Amino acid sequence: MIKVEIINEYKIHAPQTRNELLEYIGNYKGILVAMNAEKILKKDNRLKNLINNNLGYPDGIGAVWALKKKGLQTTKIAGAEFWLDIINKFHRKKSFYLVGASVEVIKQTVNKLQFEFPEIDIRGHRNGFIQTDEEKNDLIQDISKKKPDVVFVAMGTPKQEFLMEEMLSHNKSLYMGLGGSFDVYSGHKNRAPDFFINNWLEWLYRLLKEPTRYKRQLVLIKFFFLVMFNRI
Repeated sequence: MIKVEIINEYKIHAPQTRNELLEYIGNYKGILVAMNAEKILKKDNRLKNLINNNLGYPDGIGAVWALKKKGLQTTKIAGAEFWLDIINKFHRKKSFYLVGASVEVIKQTVNKLQFEFPEIDIRGHRNGFIQTDEEKNDLIQDISKKKPDVVFVAMGTPKQEFLMEEMLSHNKSLYMGLGGSFDVYSGHKNRAPDFFINNWLEWLYRLLKEPTRYKRQLVLIKFFFLVMFNRI
């Protein structure tokens, strides 16, 4: 059984390995939410309730460190990798639906998945530019009709989480938010080099590539001191 800890009022699961989480979600119906320092410090009651009623997992080094400070043994599970672990394990048993990114990126993502996993059952897909309630309702109806076992939504936080919450109320499946993972998988964007990934420095790589992110990265410093002095 995966242990759970409350960090700043957010419930976070603490799997010891990626495989432990992979086995745990085999029959899970709900939303997987990647937890990092920025999300843990958000003051958003709707997002907090959503996460606490679903499954938050340690995607960022801040979340891992906070859990370990509480005495739990856990590991960093990068959503950008874990969604492919899910496909690799379940593509012969489960069906999938993909939402997010641009028209070009989502098509390339689907094509690449079908090439790498010839037996995969992709029930549907669409881009992430949903601008009207009518478009959103059409998507939810399509998912309700096709009943995929797993739905990946790559639109960024908290938009993707709130959309998945609505989808879940109409169709009980496994949902997972992926941010920009389709862009990386399709080759439109590069993930950090292995050195940064292996040393838990992806945040630094993103900051070097996009200096305008510095305000977001300041959250890590604040989070570090809050955890260090047991303030969360």
